[in-house]
Amino acid sequence: MPLRTEVRRTPGAPIGAPPPTTEADLDRLLSDPTPRVVDALRHTEGDVLVLGAGGKMGPTLARLLRRALDMARPGARVIAVSRFSSTAAATALAGAGVETIRCDLTDRAAVAQLPDAPNVIFMAGQKFGTHDDPAATWMMNVVVPAIAAERFAHSRIVAFSTGNVYALTPAASGGSLETDPLAPVGEYASSCLGRERVLEYYSARNNTPVAIVRLNYAIDLRYGVLTDIASKVLRNEPIDVRMGYVNVIWQGDASARAIECLPLAASPPFVVNITGLETLSVRAIAEYFGQVFNRTPVIEGTEAPDALLSNATRSAELFGPPSTEIGQMMTWVADWVLRGGPLLGKPTHFEERGGRY
Repeated sequence: MPLRTEVRRTPGAPIGAPPPTTEADLDRLLSDPTPRVVDALRHTEGDVLVLGAGGKMGPTLARLLRRALDMARPGARVIAVSRFSSTAAATALAGAGVETIRCDLTDRAAVAQLPDAPNVIFMAGQKFGTHDDPAATWMMNVVVPAIAAERFAHSRIVAFSTGNVYALTPAASGGSLETDPLAPVGEYASSCLGRERVLEYYSARNNTPVAIVRLNYAIDLRYGVLTDIASKVLRNEPIDVRMGYVNVIWQGDASARAIECLPLAASPPFVVNITGLETLSVRAIAEYFGQVFNRTPVIEGTEAPDALLSNATRSAELFGPPSTEIGQMMTWVADWVLRGGPLLGKPTHFEERGGRY
């Protein structure tokens, strides 16, 4: 059954492309350099420091940087910085040619000891656990960016933000534009707006070129909105459709676009939404997986007229359409989940309408 979308589909990888069957295959696929990424790195100079590289998306971006720099500027270093609570994650990155540094980014003295780098990609942040410990979320999402912006005042900074800084918008609207008023819902989203304002302040004070990437939602096969829904369908668990519409983008495409923002960093900051071009129906996604798995999805609730949606027109104009289309992602996710592929066990909670994470 075809997947219903509210706006146009995008070209990309053919639906028949073989699915990755191991995590090694998946990591290679996610970090496959595009010509645009290689070209963007040719238009920058020096090493690249990735702050907060130990999260769900950080390893993909670090690997992509390493592979693309090997083609664009082989002598440049990629340095991944994180607490690296998982030794395996640091070891895997080192095996891919990425240098790793263990560092608590809340520690100003430790951050001061990090090596200089003309290019910084800031990925640190906290979302889940906000409701129980909002102070820690504000520390990670507001104070840590300030520490980084002070330390790397003379670098070019690409910083990850989120579409949660926008208000919910009508499902048929096409999503929020970068120029729309910001109206975050809940403490997490408010702290993310705080991160953006802190970066704006330091960009103005120090003339630091900054790019702010509002991401909404990245898709890996081990986690993400599609994997959440597919897993629930397979387990006959209820799927809440009150937040009835979503945007998604393949994690490899999201990482590529973030890297392509390096030459676009400016003062005041350059801001761009990074997501797919389609507005997708949660119900239709569930029905698709139900057909593939021979299950009847358990639907709970009724779609609200609005949802957390971002308009990706600007990013498509700058970087072209995402290379991996929704049909390909759906096919790969269905295969991965049905085969029992490894999952991170970190639900996105895309269903949340009140900002409580």
